[in-house]
Amino acid sequence: MTKQSAYADINGISIHFEQSGNPEGFPLVMLHGGLGSTRDLDVLTEYLEPHFRLISIDLRGQGKSSLGNAPLSYAQYQNDVQTLLGLLDISRYFLFGFSDGGIVAYRLAAQNPAQVTRLLTLGSSWRLEEGDPAVETLRGLTVEMWTELFPEGVAYYQASNPAPNFPALVEAVKTLWLNTEESGYPCDLVAHIDCPTLIMRGDDDFLFSLEEAVALKARIKDASFANIPFTTHAAHQELPELLGPLIRQFFLQPNQATNKSV
Repeated sequence: MTKQSAYADINGISIHFEQSGNPEGFPLVMLHGGLGSTRDLDVLTEYLEPHFRLISIDLRGQGKSSLGNAPLSYAQYQNDVQTLLGLLDISRYFLFGFSDGGIVAYRLAAQNPAQVTRLLTLGSSWRLEEGDPAVETLRGLTVEMWTELFPEGVAYYQASNPAPNFPALVEAVKTLWLNTEESGYPCDLVAHIDCPTLIMRGDDDFLFSLEEAVALKARIKDASFANIPFTTHAAHQELPELLGPLIRQFFLQPNQATNKSV
C-alpha cells in the first residue's frame, strides 16, 4: 500500500492520519512524540511495512492536525485516537508510541484491554512526581529553544499545519506535560495493562530515567524492558537500524496466550 494521507473530523477538530504498509496485515497504530508529527516515525516504516497495516496519527494540534480551543490532555489525545480507530472500523490492533505517543498508548492499553493486543513504548513516562528532574526541563522550554533544537520539524509544522501558531502550541503542550490530574499521565492505571508489553528507553534519556522504567516494568504483569545503548530520548531516530528490527520482532512474536500469531 502506498502511503495514503487523510483527515477525520473528530469533535470539530481535523485529525490527520496516514495509512501505509500491508493492507492485509494486522493493524499497527503509530503515535509520535510531543511537538512532532507522523513523519518522525518514517525511519521505522521500511522495517514494518511488509508485515503490518500501519496507521500513523498526527496528535491534536501537531503535524497537519488542527488544535482547536479545548485544553490539551493525554485523555483528549486518547479520545481522539479511539474515535478515529472507530471510524476506521479497527477493533483490535498493535500499538507503538514514542514519548507523548507512548503515554497515550499506556492509557489506551489500560482502558481498552480487548483492543490493544501488543504494546511497545519508547521514552514514555508513566507519571510525573514532585521533584522529578524532568519537571524543570519541561517548564523551562521556550519556542526559541525548540526551534534551535529542531528547526526542520518547526519548519514542517509551519508549512503543513492548517492554522499554524507554534507559540500557542508550545504553551498548550507544556501545560499537558505538567498536568498531574487524572486527565494526564496514566500513573496507577498502568497496572490494568494485560497485553504483552515492551518498554524501551535510550540509555542516556534525560526525560525517562532508568529508575522510572524499572518501576513501570514492575507494575505491568507481562512487560519486558530494553535499555538501548548509545542513544538518548529519540532512540528510533538515532539508531533506526537497531530499533526497527527489534520493534518488528516484538510485534511478530506469536501471541503468548494462544500460541498463535495475532
